[in-house]
Amino acid sequence: MPVPIMCGHETERDLSRDGSHYSLSSGILPSLGGRSNRRVKLRSSIVSPYDRRYRTWETFLIILVIYSAWVSPFEFGFLENSKGPLALADNIVNAFFAVDIVLTFFVAYLDRTTYLLVDDHRKIAVRYLTSWFILDVASTIPSEIALRILPPSLRSYGFFNMLRLWRLRRVSALFARLEKDRSFNYFWVRCAKLICVTLFAVHCAGCFYYLLAARYHDPSRTWIGASMAAFLERSLWDRYVTSMYWSITTLTTVGYGDLHAENTGEMIFATVYMLFNLGLTAYLIGNMTNLVVHGTSRTRRYRDTIQAATGFAQRNQIPERLQEQMVSHLSLKFRTDSEGLQQQEILDSLPKAIRSSISHYLFYSLVQQVYLFRGVSHDLLFQLVSEMKGEYFPPREDVILQNEAPTDFYILVTGSAELIDHRSGSEEIVRVAKKGDLVGEIGILCYRPQLFTVRTRSLCQLLRLNRTVFLNLVQSNVGDGTIIINNLLQYLKEQMDDPLMEGLLRDIETMLTRGRLELPLTLSFAVVRGDDLLLHQLLRRGLDPNESDNNGQTSLHIAASKGNEHCVRLLLDFGADPNSADSEGSVPLWEAILGKHEQVVKLLIDNGAQLSPGDMGHFACTAAAQNSIELLEDIIRYGGDVKAEKKDGSTALHRAVCEGNLRLAEFLIQHGADMDKPDHHGWTPRSLADQQGHDEIKALFDVVKAEGPNSGSPLPPPVRRFSSEPIMPPAVGDDIRPSSSSPFGALEKSEQARRENFHNSLFGIISAASFSNRQSHSGLLSTVAGPPRHVIGGGGQQQQPTNLQRVTISCPERRDTSAKLVLLPDSLQELLDIGSKKFGFAAGKAFTKDGAEIDDVKLIRDGDHIVLAGDESGRSNGHDSEKSSQST
Repeated sequence: MPVPIMCGHETERDLSRDGSHYSLSSGILPSLGGRSNRRVKLRSSIVSPYDRRYRTWETFLIILVIYSAWVSPFEFGFLENSKGPLALADNIVNAFFAVDIVLTFFVAYLDRTTYLLVDDHRKIAVRYLTSWFILDVASTIPSEIALRILPPSLRSYGFFNMLRLWRLRRVSALFARLEKDRSFNYFWVRCAKLICVTLFAVHCAGCFYYLLAARYHDPSRTWIGASMAAFLERSLWDRYVTSMYWSITTLTTVGYGDLHAENTGEMIFATVYMLFNLGLTAYLIGNMTNLVVHGTSRTRRYRDTIQAATGFAQRNQIPERLQEQMVSHLSLKFRTDSEGLQQQEILDSLPKAIRSSISHYLFYSLVQQVYLFRGVSHDLLFQLVSEMKGEYFPPREDVILQNEAPTDFYILVTGSAELIDHRSGSEEIVRVAKKGDLVGEIGILCYRPQLFTVRTRSLCQLLRLNRTVFLNLVQSNVGDGTIIINNLLQYLKEQMDDPLMEGLLRDIETMLTRGRLELPLTLSFAVVRGDDLLLHQLLRRGLDPNESDNNGQTSLHIAASKGNEHCVRLLLDFGADPNSADSEGSVPLWEAILGKHEQVVKLLIDNGAQLSPGDMGHFACTAAAQNSIELLEDIIRYGGDVKAEKKDGSTALHRAVCEGNLRLAEFLIQHGADMDKPDHHGWTPRSLADQQGHDEIKALFDVVKAEGPNSGSPLPPPVRRFSSEPIMPPAVGDDIRPSSSSPFGALEKSEQARRENFHNSLFGIISAASFSNRQSHSGLLSTVAGPPRHVIGGGGQQQQPTNLQRVTISCPERRDTSAKLVLLPDSLQELLDIGSKKFGFAAGKAFTKDGAEIDDVKLIRDGDHIVLAGDESGRSNGHDSEKSSQST
């Protein structure tokens, strides 16, 4: 059956184990003798014609063919019967060829129509029997048997042996293969072939010519008998040498002074032989001429080219410097051609896939290090490298001229080049480009005349990339175009000490803003830069506002995380999805919450943004990883679930336990987190607390487990004065302390004695009296403060009385950037007096951070930031104060 040529990856070790796998040589299609990595699998009883062992067998047979080529004409002309060692050697050679006949029935053959190896036994046998089988068998029959088979008139010892010359076809195939084998020099292989043809012709002609004389009825009327009387009695060596002498002098047409034809038969043979010599001589001379001319044709073409270039320069009166550059370039081209450095010519002659693979192997690592392409995708780099053309430039040759149109840019592979500025009227070297540097890229990217002349300092190899090809590739890789522009801007910023580069940077930024740059830009690029004008232009061009990167992140995600309200509004106006989730499950609303951008959060919510489309478990775990109760409260406030689990089954409570944060764990349990919820690895928060040695958290879990989630008096639902403030659990009844029956009250029992001692002391009595006065003046205190929170850790257990309201005050008018944390007094005037003492000025008014004036202390909440101002300060000062406090 035909076996297709398949690509394989078998190693030599595999080949040694499985003899049915072989490497195909260049015999299928001419490849200059190169070995291919292709593998074919044949039937176990079939031998591949390209198997190395079979090739060795064929080479051994070639040696036997050379023996047959000499001995067959010799026996035909000089011997009449079989004689000792020569006859034995003939039979041994015949035996080897008989083995080859049998082996041929098991050798696959190549179908020249389909180029498939055929390993079917029946097809192999039919093909061989209908082609060379009869001649192979006839040439292998021993001479002794042939003498008995042939009729008496043909019973000559050497006549039947002449059939063995059929084996010479193997020698012809050998030379054809050697001529294509790059391991052998073509000139010497060709010369060896010509010598072998000549020697064989001389040998055969001499043997046949002697046979005419030996079989002639009158030996004295023969060419050898006329000069050598009784030649039949002379030694075999003398007769053979004489025959060869006649043959070689006849071939070279210089003889017949001593040996010439004596009878008609000899004259006819000599005539035919000389006619044959005409063709053979022409063949020899023609081949030798081609071999010699081939070695000198390049030099002749080079001389003609140089003379033509010189004549052209003289006729047109080209300056001497340009003449030198012309001659240098042509000389370099000749040298690279003659030394086998025809790099680009070789690549152009190959299929695109092979050419791309070679370019990738040679230049990918270099192009990857070029500053302009750092961070771009592998796909774009591969395409760029495949389209680059390698060129050589001799020293002191101009590669790019200043102010010429930008058509190509170059990467230096070897050598160095100068960047020259001619604006001042003289040549000023701006910098020297070395291996891996890029030249001409600014003109290409900004489509402006080239800034500098690029002149080589030494022999340089450059990679050239056409502008049109480059832009077409980048157009299909929009995200990489953004990276390229960022790399260019960063490079120009690093060159800010050069006024030219500084002005160029401003021009490029202006072109970006106006959308005049031909490189494709993404919405993300404009958002990252905070350029709402560029973003508006890109959106008006029809770019998809929901376009995402490889991680699923959209421009709205980036704008929300940066808190850029204008960009968020633009994207929403053009149809951006406010609930799009990236690969990690993050939504724009979460990015804004994470960045604490309240205005952006409000804007997103007004446009329908929610946390629910995202990965709630990821949000909660992120907040827990940051040890931020505020973020957890924000998740709850905006409709999220802090009990949700991540994809790996872990929850925020798992993370809180890993962080060892007791307050965080307490908050999560208050909001329904399950301490016995296992993750995908089987770990529960309780087992994690036990394994990591967090005794306080473990004690909290034990108390909750013992009391049960519904034991005692349940906590009433949380109350809020305003929808925007975080959720706080209200006090239960008149007692702000948790009852002993609540899950968290049991933790207070160990502190009960210490707290009672404090309340009975002088400091405790004073504190209680002060607290009663404040409570009477602020009816809302109990709803705001909520139950006390416990901080456990460090040196022991401490109670933090959160029933005392604390506020932060600042005074931007005094240019004091520090802020003070104070207890909230009973009246607004007392708060102003405290601020006057803290900052050394007469405070007359109090404002919120948003600039709203505060008229009553009851409007102030725990943790608020109060901005103090003088009597003359208005609302505008509040706004300025807000900015100052934010910077603080």
